[in-house]
Amino acid sequence: MRKTLSLLFFLFLVCGHMPVSGQGETDSPSGNPVVFTSSNLPIVIINTHGMTIQDDPKIKVDIGIIDNGPGVRNNMNDPLTFSGFCGIEVRGSSSQSFPKKSYGFEMWNAYMQTIDTSLLGMPSESDWILNANYSDKTFCRNTLAYQTWMNMDHYATRYRHVELVINGDYQGIYIFSEKIKRDKNRVDISKLKSSDVAGDDVTGGYIIKIDKTTGSGGAGWTSDFLPLAHPSGQTIYFQYEYPSSNDIVYQQQLYIQRYVDTFETVLAGPNFSDTLIGFRKYASENKFIDYFIVNEISKNVDGYRLSTYFYKDRKSKGGKLKMGPVWDYDIAWHNADYCGGDLYTDWAYQFPCSYDWYQVPFWWDRLMDDPLFKNRLKCRWSTLRQSFLSKDAINNYVDSLAYSLDEAQERNFTKWPILGVYVWPNPYPIPATYAGEIENLKTWISNRLDWMDAHMPGTCSTTGIGEGEPTESAFAAYPNPVQSILYLEMDLPRAMNVTGTISTIEGQEIMRFADGMRDAGYITNQVNMQNLKPGMYILRVTIGNKVQVKKIVKS
Repeated sequence: MRKTLSLLFFLFLVCGHMPVSGQGETDSPSGNPVVFTSSNLPIVIINTHGMTIQDDPKIKVDIGIIDNGPGVRNNMNDPLTFSGFCGIEVRGSSSQSFPKKSYGFEMWNAYMQTIDTSLLGMPSESDWILNANYSDKTFCRNTLAYQTWMNMDHYATRYRHVELVINGDYQGIYIFSEKIKRDKNRVDISKLKSSDVAGDDVTGGYIIKIDKTTGSGGAGWTSDFLPLAHPSGQTIYFQYEYPSSNDIVYQQQLYIQRYVDTFETVLAGPNFSDTLIGFRKYASENKFIDYFIVNEISKNVDGYRLSTYFYKDRKSKGGKLKMGPVWDYDIAWHNADYCGGDLYTDWAYQFPCSYDWYQVPFWWDRLMDDPLFKNRLKCRWSTLRQSFLSKDAINNYVDSLAYSLDEAQERNFTKWPILGVYVWPNPYPIPATYAGEIENLKTWISNRLDWMDAHMPGTCSTTGIGEGEPTESAFAAYPNPVQSILYLEMDLPRAMNVTGTISTIEGQEIMRFADGMRDAGYITNQVNMQNLKPGMYILRVTIGNKVQVKKIVKS
């Protein structure tokens, strides 16, 4: 199907009954009718050909996208910028009870075979998510967590806010995002084949999650170590995410179970804090620190115990357990009226509801028994609070999203009139306007930052990077993807020579932004990439005799 497919032909093929004028006014049994003609956001259009989207199995549908680029309006009568097929299903667990559904889909060809496809400027892959964020009336909470993790220089699911139309019926604002998967552009770990059963091959890569077994839950194993609270016999259950329970072979199951068990045994043991034979031998301390910060700054009521991912690459590639990517924060950031989720005080890892079946692994409480871990946590927190975790930086991010969504939110809340209305698990009082929701979020975050500043344990007297602890980068580079300004941060333990370059993917140097001796301490650089063409670039930073290389996407 050509990109220049006319609206008339597309509507005949995809929507059938939608008016040629592009005004998708329908009287749906779920939600109010909305006249939808254009948007400043990308538009996603799906036609099910009369079939009902259900929770498994996926059904084949047509999918079209109108995305004319930054600053250009998207009209329903514009030519499609993408058209194709996908297999789609309802996704989620508790969120399936909401009238506005979330969807998972994979791109298919005409013969229902999975194909990798680049959508909305994101790297090519087959699996994608359309997240409804029904109970999060700001539409900011998930992306705020993803962006924070990304700014920490870790992989986080890329995302775009879009407006969705299904069978001519306007559905509202959605977050179009990547699904967590093993892939060179997502969780970049080694691919495991069924024949990888011995030696270095069997040591990675693996993705494991702690979650409900409903939804996309699957097989796994029960930890030998109980959570701190277990009055009803609660346990911790690890699930195979990659390889899936259908693909993982016995030798691989045995290896990853033994590795995680060894990590837990050492962490629970008397020498857990030893820098050579303790938990750091099996887990990346820096990843655990950053994961702690994201869950705590958001006071994630599901933190550590649900939608919690960690992964492990092969031994030859480092091979330690690493937390992340972060996922599912729509009831974090002051959007849960139970188990302390509405309070800006207290720690999320000290989950206060012992009656809940899903409890926090003992890991986090045990890590807080290690003075060195707390000191490095304090250093990392202090550094990040001076940059993208400052109040101004967070407020700017939330305000920028609210500005871009301001037009679309009116249509969304016409379709779903829930402003000022309780939607599980909204805490009271419930703002009656979108602006009130945004202000409520920013006020809570400000109070949360103040509380964490006052209660963060540890003493920061070093750079926060442990001796002998391999860090994935001696600097932070964010945001990535970048539209204009790329921010670089370094915390130098002594005066060091620093050079930085931007090159094309072919290796041609096109920019040099640092070249010389820099004094010890925290330093920042701003790299203006506004005039570069969209695409992939190579960032190379040399600090002393250590070279760090990163791929940077100019969006």
